[in-house]
Amino acid sequence: MGRMAGASLSRQQLNGRIAGYAGMALVLLLIGLPMFWMLSGSLKTLREIYTFPPQWIPRDPQWSNYREAWNTVPFDRFYLNSLIITVAGASLQIVNGTLCAYAFAFLRFPFKNVLFLIVLAALMVPSEVVILPNFLFFGNTVRDWFGLENNWINTYQAIVLPGAATAFGTFLMRQGFLALPRDVLDAAKVDGAGHIRTMFGIVLPMAKPIVITFALISIVNKWNDYLWPLIITRSVEMRPITVGVRLLYDAEGNNNWGVIMAGTTFVVVPLIVVYVFAQRFIIDGLTAGATKG
Repeated sequence: MGRMAGASLSRQQLNGRIAGYAGMALVLLLIGLPMFWMLSGSLKTLREIYTFPPQWIPRDPQWSNYREAWNTVPFDRFYLNSLIITVAGASLQIVNGTLCAYAFAFLRFPFKNVLFLIVLAALMVPSEVVILPNFLFFGNTVRDWFGLENNWINTYQAIVLPGAATAFGTFLMRQGFLALPRDVLDAAKVDGAGHIRTMFGIVLPMAKPIVITFALISIVNKWNDYLWPLIITRSVEMRPITVGVRLLYDAEGNNNWGVIMAGTTFVVVPLIVVYVFAQRFIIDGLTAGATKG
């Protein structure tokens, strides 16, 4: 009986592993196939792209597509803008999210639970809802408040500041902070450590995976942001790389998909590089605090 139960258990475990690997293979196919087609298409002529059945490997790689994409629109300026927007925007979100999460996790203050419910409610509000108020604020209100000659439309601060607060980051890091060992935090309190020392010397080092996870999510979101930078900017010199790809499409139309895919590759490659360096922290960060309330 014991051998039969053991054999049955092993068979169940094997079936579970097979199902798990099949699921991962399907997800990899759904994500990797479009990525491979983009990279392959960036090296093809228009004729090869429209060939049926599809030709996955280009016969004569057109590396000139990348040079043409780079020269058609000012990708160097787009890269600089995206770098400034991503670094500034992600940094503000990380700082604000960390401070708010620490306060909700470890501090006592009036209406704490009510305020946290408001933060959670903010997660339900689509970002498109606040586009018009933000545009009016940076277009008129800022100028009137500070007595400026010009408004902040078509500026870096107008692109970055509306996304400085983060309800998701506050929630994610609060849950991670609550999962930290309480005895270590109590020992720090006994030693006389204040909140600043506790946060930077104990909480953040112990919660490193979740902080890096949110940093990666924030970086990806800022780098991929399209709608708000498109609306709040007017000149080509202020636009990020995501809007730049649209300008490349407007310049090339449907007649040169290889060049357009090459421009799209310019957007994707930096995110892949960031992910490669940070991916080992992602699982730990997303599962931290999963059983804590």
